[in-house]
Amino acid sequence: MPVSLDQSYARCRAVAKKRARNFYYSFVLLPSDKKNAMCAVYAFMRYCDDLSDEPGATRSAMDRWRCALDNAFAGRLDENPAWPAFLDSVERYEIPHEYFYEMIEGVASDLEPRNIATFEELYQYCYRVASVVGLTTVHIFGFESPDSRESALALAEKCGIAFQLTNILRDVKEDVGLGRIYLPSEDLARFAVLAEDLRQGKRSEQFGQLMQFETDRARRYYQESAPLLTLIQPESRASLWALIAIYSRLLDRIAESPYDVLKRRISLLSLEKMWIVVRALIGWTWLF
Repeated sequence: MPVSLDQSYARCRAVAKKRARNFYYSFVLLPSDKKNAMCAVYAFMRYCDDLSDEPGATRSAMDRWRCALDNAFAGRLDENPAWPAFLDSVERYEIPHEYFYEMIEGVASDLEPRNIATFEELYQYCYRVASVVGLTTVHIFGFESPDSRESALALAEKCGIAFQLTNILRDVKEDVGLGRIYLPSEDLARFAVLAEDLRQGKRSEQFGQLMQFETDRARRYYQESAPLLTLIQPESRASLWALIAIYSRLLDRIAESPYDVLKRRISLLSLEKMWIVVRALIGWTWLF
């Protein structure tokens, strides 16, 4: 039985609240219509990720999801309850459809064990799985003016790169266990770190130098994308500030204890995220 639009948005909010460990904290700072749209887009992204991460994931499952997306855009919805809210949000905020196909392609690339050779290759991966998320959400945040659109999109791309680089540094141990090494081979060679060192969780001075290099690179993308805050609608700025603050604080935590990524997944406490939200409510200020 088809779900109503209100029911669909309710399902998406429930998914975001349960699964969006970092994103949801920033969503609550948005007006209700934008919060709903963020949750709807998140539900789509979450399903993509789950398809690639579940045991026995196959390319055919991603192909079926792409076909379901084709059908949804054509008005033929399957039983997934997120579709009405997703389609309503895409139409309301004029989000280009190609972003969602790029998300699927990026996530599908994780189905096979992989090693990234160069930063250029890593950038392309980060663009597909994260920058397109930034490009999508900036449409929901809204552009401060028509003239700011082009600059905002360019900075949203960089912001997505910063977020994904942070995720990659946080998840070194988990990804290696899945046969994925996202740290570029050229960087491993530069600091004389072997892929086998990562698999064995080997602590070394060279690994510490590698992590400093990678965290500095991620931090530069945060700094370069910071002006995005002034290019979106004022009612959305606190939300974006909170999201950047959460991820940049996570990067700081990684930089403070770089070897910990070989043992565990580094994260922020819920209280820390809540404090960032409070700061955003009181009045956000520049991070950098």
